[in-house]
Amino acid sequence: QVQLTESGGGLVQAGGSLRLSCGASGHPLAAYVMAWFRQTPGKKREGVSCITKSDGTTHYSESVKGRFTISRDNIKNAVILQMNNLTLEDTAVYYCAIDPGCFFFRIGPAQYTNWGQGTQVTVSA
Repeated sequence: QVQLTESGGGLVQAGGSLRLSCGASGHPLAAYVMAWFRQTPGKKREGVSCITKSDGTTHYSESVKGRFTISRDNIKNAVILQMNNLTLEDTAVYYCAIDPGCFFFRIGPAQYTNWGQGTQVTVSA
């Protein structure tokens, strides 16, 4: 299995920005459809965004559309989640995942098992 590593989280004030990165050693992420998910305590993990491998089509949840941007940095072998205009509701642990067809992004990630450690994003008032 491909081990994914998330980074870039931190503490930011509401209205601020963060840039998350997802990497994998020894596996070209350009070969995979990739997605970002997030989870807050007491809530189900939810899909945030997904990017295809063929034409780079992107998808976003309604809660982040217009504020978050998913992209690839194939030189650095990373998938990026640029998060702007953050709100308190964006506080969560963020995870990336290999998600063929954006399947888990669309139906929910309950059956996905290969989670990394995630990266904590905390938005303060």
